[in-house]
Amino acid sequence: MGHMIPEVLISEVGPRDGLQSVGRTMPTEAKKRWISALYQAGLREIEVASFVPATLLPQMADAAQVVMHALTLPGLTVMALVPNLRGAQAAIEAGVHKLTIPVSASAAHSLANVRKTREAMVQELRGIVALRDRLAPRVRIEANISTAFGCTLQGEVAEQDVVWLAGECIAAGVDESGLSDTTGMANPAQVRRLFNKVRAVIGARTGAAHMHNTRGLGLANCLAAYDVGVRTFDASLAGLGGCPYAPGASGNVVTEDLVFMFEAMGVTTGVDLQKLIAAREPLKAGLPGEPVYGMTPEAGLPRGFVQAVVHG
Repeated sequence: MGHMIPEVLISEVGPRDGLQSVGRTMPTEAKKRWISALYQAGLREIEVASFVPATLLPQMADAAQVVMHALTLPGLTVMALVPNLRGAQAAIEAGVHKLTIPVSASAAHSLANVRKTREAMVQELRGIVALRDRLAPRVRIEANISTAFGCTLQGEVAEQDVVWLAGECIAAGVDESGLSDTTGMANPAQVRRLFNKVRAVIGARTGAAHMHNTRGLGLANCLAAYDVGVRTFDASLAGLGGCPYAPGASGNVVTEDLVFMFEAMGVTTGVDLQKLIAAREPLKAGLPGEPVYGMTPEAGLPRGFVQAVVHG
């Protein structure tokens, strides 16, 4: 088959989104082993940490050490989440390739989450872009619109607010802007509509779909986003992170199930499913007893299932 570029990019967010949602802290060495296993499975973009004060998130106190390890894995895009300028500076100094900055479409969520209005967050983005241009022009910045599909605090989020905010983020100089279903409220029709509206305004700078499985629609929403041209999808191995909004419901889309869906459709991901399922072991070892989700790992791969081989 030769050299083939994967048709979709699976961006693994478990080491950041998953680990920061869990009460316990995974030891640094265990994090490194887990990230290496994810890389061995073929994942080529991993959000490995968030740069926030350790007093707020002790789970992320070792962010710089984890980034240093991830940078040793050839061809991996090492990504970190940063909430503000200080976090961005620390992440750039640590050597990350890409910054993710969450910007709330919900005015209420923005104030509750980062104690800033949406407009103030766009100003913060401008400062981060200027810092990047000065210190590390090759670092990419994505502003992901959180609560894009609804908000637990204010309920409905107007679609024009989401489109406006994505446009403002791109005008502030970020490289791309994706949509996040932070509260697990999205449905497939809404996902198609909103990604189409955003793409009409920001075009090829339309970024990743970050869906949640809170109400069981994570994969359906990813497929809806794929149908309207989205090619980058955030997911978390074993659905790590549970869900702060609905007891017993899982939060993030399960990487294993998402990869299985695409591969079964003949859409290449570059990820080896068997190695991906094996990457659950270092996760379990690093957080013993933590609930793990995922239907594909439990059911196993169907008889005769063969993945197209991708050399990437």
